[in-house]
Amino acid sequence: MAKVEVLNWKKEKTGTVDLPATTFEVEVKPSVLHAVVKWQLDSRRQGNAATKTKGLVSGGGKKPFKQKGTGNARQGSTRSPLMPGGGTTFGPEPRNYSFTMPKKMRKLGLKMALSHLLKEGKLMVIDSLAVSGKTKDIAKNLKSLGLAKGILIDAQSEQKTYQAARNLPKFKYYDVDGLNVYDLLKYDGVIISKTSIDAIVGKCSTEVKR
Repeated sequence: MAKVEVLNWKKEKTGTVDLPATTFEVEVKPSVLHAVVKWQLDSRRQGNAATKTKGLVSGGGKKPFKQKGTGNARQGSTRSPLMPGGGTTFGPEPRNYSFTMPKKMRKLGLKMALSHLLKEGKLMVIDSLAVSGKTKDIAKNLKSLGLAKGILIDAQSEQKTYQAARNLPKFKYYDVDGLNVYDLLKYDGVIISKTSIDAIVGKCSTEVKR
């Protein structure tokens, strides 16, 4: 079990907290993190790329030129893939790129991402993420913590903190439900509130609730 300092916005120590080893000290496997990130990004893909086949191209109906005597290869329709402006053969069609991933693997990816950030010293615990609601105030607080890019995780999303953080291009703020592997690795740093620890552990737990 890792013991971590609890800080305030002025980077002053206000206490310590124990982070469960089952969530924050898991062996990191790049292959698992890669698989979870790929699952996330593939689920976001629209998959709406498409081209028109011979049956979808407008025109046709009339033979473009006579069968014999022109010296050209015989053609029966201007919509043929062999004709300029004709249909496309074997072109892309709308599809769903998402695939199913077991819950245990998704939760394991979260544990590994959190463990990686803790090991690298990029996970901070704050006693409270509450701010006045002004962007300049939270930007000043984050600067005092020495973090230039990161995720802010709270037990429950606070409206004023959300309003203050939404204009910061290099930071994201949401509650524990929004916690995901891609953002943790992309933003390369996370600040969690002290009250959110139990919720994070619960989100990563693989125990079956009865």
